[in-house]
Amino acid sequence: MAQEQKAAKSMKQDVFEHPDFYAIDSLLTEEHKLIRSSIRDFVKKEISPYIEDWAQRAHFPYEIVKKFGDIGAFGPTIPTEYGGGGLDYISYGLIMQEIERGDSGMRSTASVQGSLVMYPIYKFGSEEQRKKYLPKLGSGEWLGCFGLTEPDHGSNPSGMVTNFKDMGDHYLLNGAKMWISNSPKADVAVVWAKNEEGRIHGLIVERGMEGFSTPETHGKWSLRASTTGELVFDNVKVPKENLLPGKSGLGAPMMCLDSARYGIAWGAVGAAMDCYDSARRYALERIQFGKPIASFQLVQKKLAEMLTEITKAQLLNWRLGTLMNEGKATTAQISLAKRNNIEIALEIAREARQIHGGMGITGEYPIMRHMANLESVVTYEGTHDIHLLILGKEITGIQAFV
Repeated sequence: MAQEQKAAKSMKQDVFEHPDFYAIDSLLTEEHKLIRSSIRDFVKKEISPYIEDWAQRAHFPYEIVKKFGDIGAFGPTIPTEYGGGGLDYISYGLIMQEIERGDSGMRSTASVQGSLVMYPIYKFGSEEQRKKYLPKLGSGEWLGCFGLTEPDHGSNPSGMVTNFKDMGDHYLLNGAKMWISNSPKADVAVVWAKNEEGRIHGLIVERGMEGFSTPETHGKWSLRASTTGELVFDNVKVPKENLLPGKSGLGAPMMCLDSARYGIAWGAVGAAMDCYDSARRYALERIQFGKPIASFQLVQKKLAEMLTEITKAQLLNWRLGTLMNEGKATTAQISLAKRNNIEIALEIAREARQIHGGMGITGEYPIMRHMANLESVVTYEGTHDIHLLILGKEITGIQAFV
């Protein structure tokens, strides 16, 4: 209780205002702006006052899951009949932007649930699977995770060794997945594994199935308010009705990752905005040599470059969101946005830390937390270099990483 009261005192410090130098708000609908406002208010009330404490203690606030469900942060683009929001992709992007403005780990919790768990069940699942799982995932009653990455297969998921065998009345699943967001608390896991012919399929694995465990990963310096772990399958009997019937092959999980990477592109801009807003305010308040450090040319240079890159990324996201709504966005276009926006967010965090001086490394300001978080975001769901090579293939027609 004392910790919560102490944290609550910092609520007044969240006076964030988003930069909109090119009047991009005029491109948004009233619904878009209302959604963004409601999520921003939620972040200011439910995340900002507590996030530094959670991160310092490496604490995942499980109660946030139900709260995310209540505000519609899970599966915003999933139809309402299945417990989703029935919203467009710009709305989804804005939701991810606002949540990551609060914290990348919090956005990871939400985007994994929507893009990597609900999306494949909706897209590739049977009607029975949709009705059984999606409403509970959308409401936050259940938390889900996505199992693709393995200890020895990250950027090369096609080399996975997790496998399942047809035992007549069920499948027998064996293997392990690593670096899985939400896994220690997940009720449901969408797991990608090879059948006896080597074909990749999605399986829905539920907590409580014998031989299924989710060891937690400890000692993280990044995403400390998010829960991360493994998925271990030791002769797990999976009912045959838990196989996702709609699509097989590596293209299925890659489609899920496209949706998640799109959300990350928006989320990274939220983190960049928070760093910029904090740096601008600090520069106007911090006095050195008898005047605010905002009056010095080098500080103005940093702020001007931050605003420039945020503005470019905002326009990139808006255009990509329009293409997503039209069903025209390509994997390469999503890769470009994910790669660019995280790169500029990391650079903005580093420059903002310099403007804050020594205060920038403390939990009084969000800078160091964002910086550390973004070091994970730049790697997961396609590393920075892999996205570069996805673009390289698009440009040249030659695949360079096999």
